[in-house]
Amino acid sequence: MIIVGVDGSVAARAAVEWAAGDAARRHVPLRIVHVTDTSWYLVGRRPDAVLPDSVHQEGRRVLREAEALVRERQSSAEITTSELAGTPAEVLRELAGDATELVVGSRGLGGLSGALLGSVSAHVAGHVSCPVVVVRAEHRPVHGEVVVGLDDSPECEPALAYAFQQAQLRGATLRVVHAWQLPVHTYAPEAPYDLDEVRATQHQAVRDRVKAAGHDHPQVTVVEDVPCAQPADALIAAAEQAGLLVVGSHGRGALGAALLGSVSRGVLHHARCPVAVVRA
Repeated sequence: MIIVGVDGSVAARAAVEWAAGDAARRHVPLRIVHVTDTSWYLVGRRPDAVLPDSVHQEGRRVLREAEALVRERQSSAEITTSELAGTPAEVLRELAGDATELVVGSRGLGGLSGALLGSVSAHVAGHVSCPVVVVRAEHRPVHGEVVVGLDDSPECEPALAYAFQQAQLRGATLRVVHAWQLPVHTYAPEAPYDLDEVRATQHQAVRDRVKAAGHDHPQVTVVEDVPCAQPADALIAAAEQAGLLVVGSHGRGALGAALLGSVSRGVLHHARCPVAVVRA
């Protein structure tokens, strides 16, 4: 089952469209969830205070509109809707335990106009066991590629497996981006580095990992991209021509408590296509 969170925002509408399409490709049910944020209402009130009926009416309206949108896009979709109350990020994190995928808009109704990543998307991406897809509000041309970020650590393997699956479902090319940087001391005159040898080693590392991950997806066309660049910058650039960008929840060297590393945070803030964060 795919779960999509809605709040009536433009980004949430885009998330519903994306989730409906992915549910159709996977042949799985879609659950549309609206969480009424009670944190503001309970300030200064008893914990058992009852929300006004108008608040529930608004939640039901948001759900009806989201369901109608799915019916318009995918008439045969299996849909359920849920109106819940609590802190949106916390409720969605709890629900995600039984989900194939959680889809959210990049920024909800309460977000700042200049912020690309809202509080809910920031607090669920990388914090749940299933992949979290963050969808932008803006409409973009449909591109065929799926882009995935790869490093030489085992933590990237779930993201790579998910990217292969998405590429197969979409009939898309998979672009594997492994950005690497020379060590600082490489630039010392006496450093005995052969740059061609370094590049060849990086390419081979990518090929070996991709070959292992792609064993069950032989029909997926893979393009290997191994630039010498900052990883986040390389992924954001590659995603300009992508329909989906996939990253791991943290990269090599990330602290155990930091579920979202600098690369995944960077692409969530700056990439314009939908971004899937897959927890290691």
